[in-house]
Amino acid sequence: SVELKHGRICMLATMGYITPEITGRFPGYLSPSSDLKFAEIPNGFAAISKVPAAGWAQILAYMSFCEISQGPGADIKKGRPGDFGFYVLTASDPEAKNKKLNAELANGRLAMMATMGMFFQDGLT
Repeated sequence: SVELKHGRICMLATMGYITPEITGRFPGYLSPSSDLKFAEIPNGFAAISKVPAAGWAQILAYMSFCEISQGPGADIKKGRPGDFGFYVLTASDPEAKNKKLNAELANGRLAMMATMGMFFQDGLT
């Protein structure tokens, strides 16, 4: 279940890393008090020093909330993390569901490698 969670996070991270470069950034201000616009935030590691400390505090607070909250779909004890009873993307058939969950694990592993690759490329250039 930990690998599944990390895979999902890396799939989101991969899209979050690529999407602003393709579609552009949000309009408006990231921090109006600092006069900092979303468009001024670079991609990758360079963004770490540009985001204000209050922004990092909000990010860490939200990450902590997601980590400790035990809302719907957090049924890890029964081996069903992420099972919300909504079977449009998965399946009610156990064999089909197992195939789709294995595909999700494989895509998560690929996203983990892609994220690391993007971080190394960003650090080297």
